[in-house]
Amino acid sequence: MPQLNPNPWFFMMLTTWVVFSLMFQPKLLPHTPTNHPSNKTQAPSKTTPWSWPWI
Repeated sequence: MPQLNPNPWFFMMLTTWVVFSLMFQPKLLPHTPTNHPSNKTQAPSKTTPWSWPWI
């Protein structure tokens, strides 16, 4: 079963993963998120019971 033999593809997958992580990690790490989480507390919502007209 050739798919269980890691020799032909494992080194290539590992090399590709290392190259991509070395290329993209420095580009992605300096970005800051645009939507910062707010520190406001959520006010509990006041729910009213639904009046079903057909009951």
